[in-house]
Amino acid sequence: MYGPREVTREEKINIANVLANQLLEKYGADVEAIGIYGSLARKTDGPFSDIEIKCVLNSLEDGFSYEWTSGDWKAEINLDNKENIVEEATTVEEDWPLTHGQFFTILPIHDPKGFFEELRQKAGSVDNPIFKEAVCKTLVEEMYEYIGKLRNIKIQGPETFLPALAIKIATGGAMILGLHHKRYYTTAAQVLPEALLFSDQPSGFDELCQLVMSGRLYDSQRILDACEHFWNGLMDWSKKHGYMINYSNSVPF
Repeated sequence: MYGPREVTREEKINIANVLANQLLEKYGADVEAIGIYGSLARKTDGPFSDIEIKCVLNSLEDGFSYEWTSGDWKAEINLDNKENIVEEATTVEEDWPLTHGQFFTILPIHDPKGFFEELRQKAGSVDNPIFKEAVCKTLVEEMYEYIGKLRNIKIQGPETFLPALAIKIATGGAMILGLHHKRYYTTAAQVLPEALLFSDQPSGFDELCQLVMSGRLYDSQRILDACEHFWNGLMDWSKKHGYMINYSNSVPF
């Protein structure tokens, strides 16, 4: 069978340590810290999960990555400087709940000055207004556009795009909830199940997520109704929490 093959957690940790030693040999004193991120760091990896490593270099100007496979397993090493990593960790975009869990769960391999703990603290200290701005941005740039596409399909088709659009709308809603609660999701596969655990969610979100997770996305009318119900619930929920879409008849500058 072509790779990837099953690799135990112990084997992957050993490989990560070998890679870290090679990085230390190559970059020497320029290395600030090396750590494992992703499912291997969270201890949620499966036998086919890849190995993901961050390497922080002091003198590096522009970050870059190595990504390769041995045939049996796959690894990725991201190299960057301290300033860039801190900036990335403290920047909040629409997909923050999915992309930023890595900064809270890095498993250090080489970190003599405690950089990754400092990074975790900085990532967790972003002010609430930044998250509010990201929610409002998501409402306009993602969700409003998705609903426009949905209503176009209702009038002129093609209905074949409805299943994919339902997934996008449900996932966008989950991103908004993650931003609202300042909580990250453990992995892409758990975005909807974990979002449903929040007690404060818009009307219709549960129904849409259950529909998407069931995989029964063959009833076009049911998809249309579920998405519209959620959109109305999202608008009411957003108004309740002060997340307003700014309306303007002119260019806002």
